[in-house]
Amino acid sequence: MTDQAGPVFSALSDPTRRTVVEALATRETATATELASELPVTRQAVSKHLTALGSAGLVAAERRGRETHYRLTPEALSQALSWMEQVGSQWEKRLAALRRRFPE
Repeated sequence: MTDQAGPVFSALSDPTRRTVVEALATRETATATELASELPVTRQAVSKHLTALGSAGLVAAERRGRETHYRLTPEALSQALSWMEQVGSQWEKRLAALRRRFPE
């Protein structure tokens, strides 16, 4: 089994990338220039963050003339959420067993 959630968590460990994901979640597509106008970083920095997000499968790029439009691809997020739900379920079971064994 491959670790598909790892690259997602790695990409989302950066606060600027999380901000870019949040910005893309509010619209269908955006260019790096549009995103940079909303963030306190340069267009070149936004492009690098978009590349990292794309490598993790979180963003897809589409060339339209001279501009590249980016859109959020939620499939990678779904895989990471599925992993978190699985691990969370295991911990819930363990905590419930501890509560039964050591009631307050």
